[in-house]
Amino acid sequence: MTPEWRRRRKQPVGSEPGSPVDQPAREEPKPALHMNVRGGGVGAGRNATHNAVGPHSQVFDNRQYEYHLHPAAAADEVQWPLEIGAVPTLASAFQPRAELRERIDAARSAGNAAVPAHVLTGGGGVGKSQLTCSYAAEALGDGTDLVLWAPATEVQQVITLYAQAAARVAAPGAAGEKPEDDARAFMSWLATTPRRWLVVLDDICDPSGMDGWWPVSRTGSGWVLATTRLHDARITGGGRRRVNVDVYTPGEAAAYLQARLADDDAEHLLDTAAAELAAELGHLPLALGHAAAYMINEGLSCTDYLARFTDGRRWLDQVLPPEADTEGYGRQVAATLLLSLDAAQHTEPAGLAEPALRLASLLDPAGHPQALWATPDICDYLTQHRAQAAVTPENPPDAVTSEQAQAALRTLHRYALLNCDTRREPRAVRVHALTARAAREATPPGDLRALAIADAEALLRIWPDVDQPHADLAATLRSNTAVLADHSGDHFWEPEGPLVLFRAGRSLDDAGLAAAATAYWQRLTDDAERVLGPEHPRTLAARANLGASYWQAGRTADAIALQDQVLADAERLLGPEHPQTLAARANLATSYWQAGRTIESITLEEQVLADTDRILGPDDPGTLTARANLASSYRQAGRTAEAIALQEQVLAARRSGVGPAHPQTLVAASNLAASYFQAGRTADAMTLQEQVLADAEPIFGPEHPRTLAARANLATSYLQAGRTADAVTLQKQVLADRRRVLGREHPDTLTTQANLAVAYWQAGRADESITLLEQALADRRRVLGREHPDTLTTQANLAVAYWQAGRADESITLQEQALADSERALGREHPDTLTTQANLAATYWEAGRAAESITLLEQVLGDAERLLGPEHPHTEAWRDSMLTMKHGRHRT
Repeated sequence: MTPEWRRRRKQPVGSEPGSPVDQPAREEPKPALHMNVRGGGVGAGRNATHNAVGPHSQVFDNRQYEYHLHPAAAADEVQWPLEIGAVPTLASAFQPRAELRERIDAARSAGNAAVPAHVLTGGGGVGKSQLTCSYAAEALGDGTDLVLWAPATEVQQVITLYAQAAARVAAPGAAGEKPEDDARAFMSWLATTPRRWLVVLDDICDPSGMDGWWPVSRTGSGWVLATTRLHDARITGGGRRRVNVDVYTPGEAAAYLQARLADDDAEHLLDTAAAELAAELGHLPLALGHAAAYMINEGLSCTDYLARFTDGRRWLDQVLPPEADTEGYGRQVAATLLLSLDAAQHTEPAGLAEPALRLASLLDPAGHPQALWATPDICDYLTQHRAQAAVTPENPPDAVTSEQAQAALRTLHRYALLNCDTRREPRAVRVHALTARAAREATPPGDLRALAIADAEALLRIWPDVDQPHADLAATLRSNTAVLADHSGDHFWEPEGPLVLFRAGRSLDDAGLAAAATAYWQRLTDDAERVLGPEHPRTLAARANLGASYWQAGRTADAIALQDQVLADAERLLGPEHPQTLAARANLATSYWQAGRTIESITLEEQVLADTDRILGPDDPGTLTARANLASSYRQAGRTAEAIALQEQVLAARRSGVGPAHPQTLVAASNLAASYFQAGRTADAMTLQEQVLADAEPIFGPEHPRTLAARANLATSYLQAGRTADAVTLQKQVLADRRRVLGREHPDTLTTQANLAVAYWQAGRADESITLLEQALADRRRVLGREHPDTLTTQANLAVAYWQAGRADESITLQEQALADSERALGREHPDTLTTQANLAATYWEAGRAAESITLLEQVLGDAERLLGPEHPHTEAWRDSMLTMKHGRHRT
């Protein structure tokens, strides 16, 4: 079989106007008979052009967690006891809190042994996690077989840790492939094992999300201990018992102060005012911790501290009124916090603690990367807002260095105002939610925008160009962007909104989550229209990216309708030659191309190329992108010689402009290889693809998504060239690598899975091909949806495989369903719809249904001549089939 090159993606325009960025492409050669195969990544690709503001690339969950799993040990090789997860260290001067422990122990003994789960509930800072930590430490000390500590602010964190635990305990059924499956295997093991275990779920924030993830012990040998701030009935479902945790008793508070000061050789600071001080602080453990640290650092006695506290409280009444106390602590905690902050402000590097805490307070309390504090954006903000004496135009503030910014973090860490632990990257810098709230409430409203923009620019600066190798970092940056946007409100859009909002949307695209991306771009568009108005350039940019997300999700008709509107608005508001207008025109051309409206796509792209060539110059990156897009359309239209001429120009310009091993150059080389294949220049194409892989691997590493894409493209080339065994070997390697690096449900992984099935089919391994195609179809329906173009391709391929295996009735039924789905999802005139229709005609012919076959193929041929042109390879192939049917021997 001789494959043909099929649908490609276009190249997106980058984050800044006029800054093109190459998009990893997917290859889809299709054997001339029926089956379709896609490759993907660095290689030949349709170059998706997106709006110049906020690039759009591909789109999951709002947060991702990498699943690192070592090979599971055999059950007899497990080294007991096990500690899984990081059990925190007990705080200095930890108080055993005997009365509270008696209540917890009583609740445990009174509980149902089948569901031994108890939940410590209380506000932030009352010591829930420390109590739980003490139980975990005791369990470790008395030889409990398994102690697992799971941060539970997000359910995915729990699932990931359960999955890791499944390997550690050799849980039956844990295959190390899908975290959810392994996590359930671990829960089954917990339910039935006679070994003693303790599972801690710390800081549950989503009771509904935890449904199904509460362990049970049917043997009575295990115990679940959880903490939460939520007083929610869902927490106590399933027989779980709640234990309310409150502040210290007066005796515990006094004992804490005495022990804390004595442990730091500061017992001399304890005087007769200790009890009064504890009462003023409301006996809150968190507040007492701040106060003790402040006293130790500043050398203040209880009496001296109490005097400062009471003076400061009158001032704090104005900035933190009681009605702002949503946690129910009163003003005491905020007063203690700000007194500690005042001391930190006077610690070297002086004047940085307060602005640094305000910057951190707008970000995700669960943590952000420490690298944020080395960016010029953060340093510039600290420079401008540093508290310094006698700052005048003639005496400007000294520039804050990244080392000083890091030192400010350590100061805040010292005063227990935040936690900085690089072992927890990419969430190394964490701020207690209460501390962050108090800092935000103390921030003058006029400072909010400058704070938000500094954070936004810093997040954008540390965001990697390619998300997939840094999945946890990308998820962390997305969550911080979301929290920052929530705290900043409409200030984020003054005057037009930071680009990090667009980068977060593109990150969702990169994760392959079309539904999540579409929802995100819809919200962003709504916000932009509300704040900036429907005709603002940033609103047009958001709307353009929404259209691109429709295109990625296979909603081509919706994409065309929206992009047509965006283009009309851009031409009217910005002018026909504005870069954003050119990008909108190119986006519409891309959707025309995906919809099979090749002639319209070429007309628009020729106009875009002429405009960019005249306005930007022939060697501008935007012009090269336009030229590459037009070449892809020429190739789809069968104008291969013209495509090759353009692509050779693009490749030469990329090599001279950005270098022979730059990602943009690799994309251009793979695009040219695709056209060489279509022109029958197989040797040239293979040489070029092998060179792309050779260049990609040393630059990106063997498991970088771009390298995997180059390897996938080469495997597709081998298949097209008839080197089926080589194609199978390489695709199996790519599939294993992509499952490990990207995950089993990433779109590129699913593409490789489907491609391997086609390679099996071409190699005559029909049973393996059908099994893999059935799995691929189920996976794509679940992940991408039943009407996504990739799903329809797999459905059509499975129908072909059924036919070759002699399962004629199943094949015809599936092909008829595939044709109906393709007509509804893509339209009657889409090239994929025509291919599916031609496949069904061929199957009817083979089944002896000659009249139906000829009627269907006549319709296909007429549409192809009108839409693709009479000399297009598909048109010529279908014309030959028609001649064979009409003049050959009819089947009966």
